Amino acid sequence: MNKLTKIGLSALSGSLASIVAANAGSLEVTGTAEVTWTSLQGQSTGNPIGMNSGLTFTGNGELDGGQTFSVAIAHTDKLAYSSANISLNTNSGGTFKLSSAEGGAGIGGYDDNMPRAWEEVWDTGITTNANFQKGVSGSTNISWKSPKISGTTFQIAYTPENDGSANVKKGTSGGSDTFGSGWDIVLDTGSEDGAINFFVGGSRTELAKIKADRDLSGDHEEAVVGLQFKFGPVALGGQISGERLRTVASNTAEYYGNSSWGLAFNINDSLSVSYSEARHLMTKTKKASSTGLDGTEEYTPKSWMRGDSIQVAYTIGGVGLKYARTSYDNTLFTFDAKVPRESQIVAVSLAF
Repeated sequence: MNKLTKIGLSALSGSLASIVAANAGSLEVTGTAEVTWTSLQGQSTGNPIGMNSGLTFTGNGELDGGQTFSVAIAHTDKLAYSSANISLNTNSGGTFKLSSAEGGAGIGGYDDNMPRAWEEVWDTGITTNANFQKGVSGSTNISWKSPKISGTTFQIAYTPENDGSANVKKGTSGGSDTFGSGWDIVLDTGSEDGAINFFVGGSRTELAKIKADRDLSGDHEEAVVGLQFKFGPVALGGQISGERLRTVASNTAEYYGNSSWGLAFNINDSLSVSYSEARHLMTKTKKASSTGLDGTEEYTPKSWMRGDSIQVAYTIGGVGLKYARTSYDNTLFTFDAKVPRESQIVAVSLAF
């Protein structure tokens, strides 16, 4: 995105003059606006026109010892707060970050990193019940990322209570009777020229000991692994992820799994095309037997969703024209209702 405006703090005057001397830095504001036309097969589309706009504020500064710090605050459509990050980049000790509301720390930044011309398969107008492995990224967390050494970084993220809360100043989440503290670790490595990228990560969240509907013999666990290759203008990759919820209540979700792969081709600097697929699995705990006999149980059949998407993106400067045709089966994880869904989206985006 191009800068909308850049305000040097030294340019401020009046009562802020004394602050400028102690805190030299800058503030950048970038923004996007996107208009879409969506067509859904077999559903009432109604008005197909949609619009979204957003702003991101990024501040940067430098300490006396040469360390740098930054803050990024993202606002989605209609100035709705979405995420914020405060980072301290040390000279040689890596980067420390405080993230709030899907800040991307830990495995949350790797939920679907496959090559594509525009959007993920599951984010092209079709509503699904897909469950993605986010680790501690949904809660306010602290992370550390190592300096890059021969194309490799190591990341650790921690939250005192992984309950999905993003607290304001002086606020607390109030406590959760399901989840306790959570840890994520991620190894991201590849060749120096970026032609190969491999990542693997895991997350473990402590379960509250007072929760009766969970198996307390272990923790809530998530993991992800992926590999990408780039051959000139061609990018190819695949990844898998999984989650164990440790539920014990009858006929409830116990495991989730996701797999995806994508192939993208940059025809030139402006035009790219891609094909990608995603598959989502869910298994449940045992349920009461359909025979109605007391004391008998049976396993719930494994349920799945599957989607594929063909996409084209053409960009000139800050203007983009994008198209996606996506098909999905069994979007609600309903074993006996494998209803196909198809969408077509044309989008015009502006970056400034």
